[in-house]
Amino acid sequence: MNYHKYYPVDVVNGLGTRCTLFVSGCVHQCKGCYNQSTQRLDSGHPFTDELADRIIQDLSDTRIKRRGLSLSGGDPLHPANVGAILALVKRVKQSCPDKDIWCWSGYRLEELDEAQQALLPYLDVLIDGRFEQALADPSLLWRGSSNQVVHRLSQRARDTVSAP
Repeated sequence: MNYHKYYPVDVVNGLGTRCTLFVSGCVHQCKGCYNQSTQRLDSGHPFTDELADRIIQDLSDTRIKRRGLSLSGGDPLHPANVGAILALVKRVKQSCPDKDIWCWSGYRLEELDEAQQALLPYLDVLIDGRFEQALADPSLLWRGSSNQVVHRLSQRARDTVSAP
C-alpha cells in the first residue's frame, strides 16, 4: 500500500484531535474529487512498518491527546489497500484500545466484499459513498456530498458522535 500524507495532528477529519492517514488508490474517480492526486495506486510513498510504529506512538502520546485515527485517501477500502489497512486497524485497536477509528470510502456499506467487511469490527465510524458533485454541500459535517452516509458502527460512536 502507498500513502500520500500522514498528519500526526489533525482537527478536521473526524471528531476531536486525530492522526490522519491519506492512502493512495481509488477506483471511483469521482468528478470534483478534492484528492485527485491520491487516486493512482502507485502514487505517494510506500507505507512502512516505521510509519505504522509512528502512528501508534503518536496515538499514545500524552502531550497531545488524540481521540483516534482517521483513514482517507484515495480509498482505504480499495482492494489493494485492504490487507495493510486491516493490519493497521488491528494493531491500533490492540495497542490503543481507547482510540476510535474513522474511515472514508467511496464504496457503500452494502457494496463491501468479504475482505472489506473484515475491517468493520475495527471501525467506529464509516463515511461511505462516492462524492457526487451535483450533491456537494460545504455545510455538511465530515461529508462532501449529501448522498454520503455517516455510519456509527460501534456503540462508542453511537454514544458520542452526533448525527450530522
